[in-house]
Amino acid sequence: MKLGIGTYTYGWAFAAHPSSLTLAGLLDRACALGAAVVQIADNAQPDQLSTAALADLRRRAADSGLELELGGRGLTQANLDRFIALTSLLGGRLLRFVIDAGDYRPELPDIISRLRTALPRLRDHGVTLALENHDRLRATEFAQIVQAVADPCVGICLDTVNSFGALEGPEVMVATLAPFTVNLHLKDFTIRRVPHQMGFVVEGTPAGEGRLDIPGTLAALASHNRCHTAILELWTPPAATVTETLRLEEQWAARSMANLRRLKRFETRQ
Repeated sequence: MKLGIGTYTYGWAFAAHPSSLTLAGLLDRACALGAAVVQIADNAQPDQLSTAALADLRRRAADSGLELELGGRGLTQANLDRFIALTSLLGGRLLRFVIDAGDYRPELPDIISRLRTALPRLRDHGVTLALENHDRLRATEFAQIVQAVADPCVGICLDTVNSFGALEGPEVMVATLAPFTVNLHLKDFTIRRVPHQMGFVVEGTPAGEGRLDIPGTLAALASHNRCHTAILELWTPPAATVTETLRLEEQWAARSMANLRRLKRFETRQ
């Protein structure tokens, strides 16, 4: 499995206005951290890039020995068409998609129909679509979608933390969705009781320093041999200032990649 970083490794940096990190800069960080893959998701607005900018990004990645993946949000027909074409322009083979966007929350039959309609374009461009588990749908519903589409061009992007929003932890998601997983969002976390004792907080940690069973997750996915890339994502808590937050995010990325490389389970750049 190839290990990579993405625009959600640096969620704060890409949320800053203007962004404190360019996509070219992200590729440089990937090289410095030994990543083999870079996933450019919707928070970086790749659909706003010009054809020339996309070509330059593809060339930079190729020159650096990096594989590119793309990420979109809002599973409308127009978005699907746009992002499949963009993935192809970038020379990518994997397109991760979050189904919902704002008030757009399609029901399962609509999702399945849209994915079936997209199959010819996915095949023509050699792209695999990975649906990311998110807050609204449960693991069994994601499995139902993929099983109904029944095509290797459509699988799951398994995020190890997102489904807390659907009252399901990583063990449930991995057990249910591992057979369909084609992309992993590796996000570590901790759960702590708040000082007044009435409730809990779920927070991010550097990968390998939280409660996520990373070796167990990787072993479960390896047994099905469908997941070939893992992208580090971080839920870095905000610091007192934007500058301190961005510095912490960069530190967490470096610590996480160092921890993951020590597992010797990933293919990375040497």
